[in-house]
Amino acid sequence: MASESVDPPTTPSQNDSNDTETNIVVEEEGKTLSKKAAKKEAMKQEKLKRQQEQAAAVAAAAAAAAESDPLAGNYGEVPLLDLQSKAVSGKKWTAVELLNEDLKDKEVLIRGRVQTTRAVGKIGFLVLRERGFTVQCVVAVASKQMVKFATSLSRESYVDIEGIVSVPDIAIKGASQQVEIQVRKIYCVGKAIPNLPINIEDAARSEAEIEKALQAGEQLVRVNQDTRLNYRVLDLRTPANQAIFRIQCQVENIFRQFLLSEGFVGIHTPKLIAGSSEGGSAVFKLDYKGQPACLAQSPQLHKQMGICGDFGRVFEIGPVFRAEDSYTHRHLCEFTGLDVEMEIKEHYFEVMDIVDRLFVSMFDNLNENCKKELEAIGRQYPFEPLKYLRKTLRLRFEDGVKMLKEAGVEVDPLGDLNTEAERKLGQLVCEKYGTEFYILHRYPLAVRPFYTMPCHDNSAYSNSFDVFIRGEEIISGAQRVHIPELLTTRAEACGIDIKTITTYIDSFRYGAPPHGGFGVGLERVVMLFCALNNIRKTSLFPRDPLRLAP
Repeated sequence: MASESVDPPTTPSQNDSNDTETNIVVEEEGKTLSKKAAKKEAMKQEKLKRQQEQAAAVAAAAAAAAESDPLAGNYGEVPLLDLQSKAVSGKKWTAVELLNEDLKDKEVLIRGRVQTTRAVGKIGFLVLRERGFTVQCVVAVASKQMVKFATSLSRESYVDIEGIVSVPDIAIKGASQQVEIQVRKIYCVGKAIPNLPINIEDAARSEAEIEKALQAGEQLVRVNQDTRLNYRVLDLRTPANQAIFRIQCQVENIFRQFLLSEGFVGIHTPKLIAGSSEGGSAVFKLDYKGQPACLAQSPQLHKQMGICGDFGRVFEIGPVFRAEDSYTHRHLCEFTGLDVEMEIKEHYFEVMDIVDRLFVSMFDNLNENCKKELEAIGRQYPFEPLKYLRKTLRLRFEDGVKMLKEAGVEVDPLGDLNTEAERKLGQLVCEKYGTEFYILHRYPLAVRPFYTMPCHDNSAYSNSFDVFIRGEEIISGAQRVHIPELLTTRAEACGIDIKTITTYIDSFRYGAPPHGGFGVGLERVVMLFCALNNIRKTSLFPRDPLRLAP
């Protein structure tokens, strides 16, 4: 007979015990907390206690240091709280550029980057740099800790220095300013890492210096272009780069001011368009809310529409996008375009007249007002000043072809000039006419965009021109087709889908004046004026087929 099973008496399991403990409550400061929460609160209080003890220890150490070093408050890293726009003190900083003998014995406050540091006995020396200008600072105080702090600062750190201006008896070779600052206080407001990816001193070195060192058996660091661009923020700090982009700013400013003085109106055209603005397939395509679109290759179509809108004379400074796989020294996928469009009364030479006066004025202005910048560039990248005439030379395309043939260079009379032919022609023009800046006009129609007006006497040629500096093309311009029927025929002949430019063509159906214009790349102008060997040197953060960062 099967025995009857009997359930064992119920006893609290271990889990039940834990659950019971979890549900036990404790009274603390009038609050009811579970044991788990109480434990968590206890850990929090313990952590707070440790932090307070650490803070007290730091304060005690600081107090001890103050007792042993009476100047302890005159140096150190500025606390984060004081860098968060805490207050307006009314302090006045003096630009390093303005430090001179007139300020002798005056107290100044300066800010800049630590370029170099060194200790000589009990004295510390720093070279402080601000926007390309440098000054030597001397830490000669009765505080070993302060001297140590000053000379231990990492290069490129940002510091504030208060001190007295002094004038040494001998010239200072390691700084641009011929005065010294006798440091009274020094505070770090922005610390740089100890080991930088590239050193500014290396990045600022010229090829001539490197070669001279090699001949003397010394090997100096050469920073290659990719490394420079990878760490562009550091590379931009060199004197040459500071100068390059200040000159670029001036080119843009001169361009704008000259055109405003000539009655031009500044405009801004869309960079998202439905079709190609220049023809061809080298565009960056994208989806625009379900519609196919692309980034504008130029403001060409819309600046012409601005003329049709009765602005008369317009210009634009803005980004231009080209998707060509061009791995050359003078091409970028994104650059800054300087574009002009204007009504013409009789002849496309009116546009060339503007080019002539604009660029001669620009070159004069740069040579006169940017001497320091040009010298800074020349120290790292030596170059000869640009040769140009008071009245810019104009050559017909046929004459340029003739000069090349006489020099033994065969070119297609109805084709475009390749890079080598352009350079050779530039050399020939310089030898014959003494200029590196000239205009070549009346190009073959087949090599120009669809909106270019054909010549009246020979439809194989066009009312167009290119402008060259040092044998390289910087400007393309022309009279535009403003007759809608001819414009449609030209666009179809160039393989452009008429549907994508209907609004452009329609603009001319409402009545349009004869007009023309030109476009120039800002980076290319600076590159060639300063005879630099690569356009990436004149682009702040270049975009080419291989580079999308930084």
